[in-house]
Amino acid sequence: MDLTQGSHQHKAGRAKKMMLWFGIISMAMMFAGLTSAYVVSKNRPDWLSDLQLPDAFYWSTIVIFLSSITIYLAEKAVKKDNRGAATGLLWATLGLAAVFIFLQFQSFSALISEGYYFTGSESTVTTSFIYVVVLAHLAHLAGGIVVLLVLIYNHFKQKYRPGQTLGLELGATYWHFVDALWIYLFFFLYFFR
Repeated sequence: MDLTQGSHQHKAGRAKKMMLWFGIISMAMMFAGLTSAYVVSKNRPDWLSDLQLPDAFYWSTIVIFLSSITIYLAEKAVKKDNRGAATGLLWATLGLAAVFIFLQFQSFSALISEGYYFTGSESTVTTSFIYVVVLAHLAHLAGGIVVLLVLIYNHFKQKYRPGQTLGLELGATYWHFVDALWIYLFFFLYFFR
């Protein structure tokens, strides 16, 4: 396929998708570096191998997976010109994102109540890594929430309709990445203790 072919709109769309993928790849590399450092640090004598992840991490994984489904269905609804369903599904995705954040902070509370702190004399390298990984993900999720708010705003301004869904596709792609990233991090933290 010749990338120089097509209308200006198609070229701009391809360029935006390419830029998004460059961003996603760079974010994935950052988390690959964090998880690699985690694996290397497991050999330290002060590593906590018996640390149990809080239950809220399990629930938040289910919630973020559901949010990926709702944004996928919202995209499908827009492509079928079902604005009512798309509206409800976009709001549901935002609501699930809020529940995810709440559950992440519940996990922090559970870790703190067990005496595992981020820094200070009560912290360990294990818990510090967990906090850093989760907080880095939450920072990327905050970007995802901004994306969701823009998607909802543009949806109400009727900028998305069948054949004109580029912004929605870009936002959904980023959201799926953030969701898949958390699922990867959860299983990584679960299995590499």
